[in-house]
Amino acid sequence: MKNHKIMKTNFLLILGFIIVALSACKQDDPLQAKKDELKLKKTELQKIKTTIAELEKEISSLDPEFAKNNRKATLITTKNVEMTKFEHYVEVSGAVKSRKNVLISAENMGNINRILAKEGAELKRGQLIIEMDTELYQRSLDQMETEYALAKTMFEKQSNLWKQNIGTEVQFLEAKNRKESIERQIANIKTQISKSKIKAPFAGTIEIVYVKEGEMAQMGSPLVRIVNHKDMYIKADLSESFIGRFKKGDQVIINFPSIDQTIESKISSVGQVIDEQNRTFSVEALLPLTNFTIKPNLLAVVKLRDFEKPNAVVVPSKLIQKDNKGDFVFITEENNDGLIAKKIQIQRGVTYKNNTMVLDGLSGSEVLIDEGFRNVAEGSKLKIVENI
Repeated sequence: MKNHKIMKTNFLLILGFIIVALSACKQDDPLQAKKDELKLKKTELQKIKTTIAELEKEISSLDPEFAKNNRKATLITTKNVEMTKFEHYVEVSGAVKSRKNVLISAENMGNINRILAKEGAELKRGQLIIEMDTELYQRSLDQMETEYALAKTMFEKQSNLWKQNIGTEVQFLEAKNRKESIERQIANIKTQISKSKIKAPFAGTIEIVYVKEGEMAQMGSPLVRIVNHKDMYIKADLSESFIGRFKKGDQVIINFPSIDQTIESKISSVGQVIDEQNRTFSVEALLPLTNFTIKPNLLAVVKLRDFEKPNAVVVPSKLIQKDNKGDFVFITEENNDGLIAKKIQIQRGVTYKNNTMVLDGLSGSEVLIDEGFRNVAEGSKLKIVENI
């Protein structure tokens, strides 16, 4: 038991020596000493600030003038009122259309013998695209031409006899009618043969070929689609509420979201009929030549300008607030107390793209309170900073 006490006493003595040694090292470290001093001073400063705040509060409750002069300034950023050109646009969805976007269908029934042009091929007007089998028509034509030769000979002989007053008028008319009837049949067969040769009705590009060689084409079935990409336009539908606001020649801005391209154009026509189903009328705009690819049915966003004022007072819409008197903004003003906030009632005009035209209340020379505008009141002291 005695040995145990001796060991415990020795341990405490050693521990004490270690603590004393560490304290000595700490005191010998000048950096640590400065850190400790800084911590102490910050604590003292916080106590002083707390005391000052309490004193200011007590004095302000007893002295209103002191309270007014001791108000803290609100941090804000500013923005000048702009005098600039203000435009308002109506934005509607539209699409690229082609006046020469044609689906060619079979006009008679027949087997597809040859397809002479592939999808994507450039065509000239009248160029042969598809040949259909015409064997049956050709046989009929050969037979009709044989019959026609006989009918023509009979008509010529009967005509000569009639001129010599030989025979009857009925015989002459029957021969003439027979000849003319066969002529019409021959012309009809030749027309059917020509319809079996599908040709390009205009210069363009083959978009789709719907048939294959060897297939049987039915009358009215689609064969090929041809598009001319040089004769395209933009078509958009506007609500009937916009009647009379746009006319031929008005400028438009056309954006193609899927390819991120924008062009300017003009209205080429304004529809005169309201669609009964969706209560809209159509507007068309010319599509000028571009250095990028545009295809029929490509989605477009059409912006049509319906309002313009060359020299308008414009403010950001977010800075406009409302009270029981109407719309207002805060501007900065200098007085004896320094820079303060001033409340200005305004008359709001047209709004577009986060900007609003002000009709009355601002002259255009004012400085608006931008960031921090919701934290101020009439007469608030202000301090301008670069950002909040």
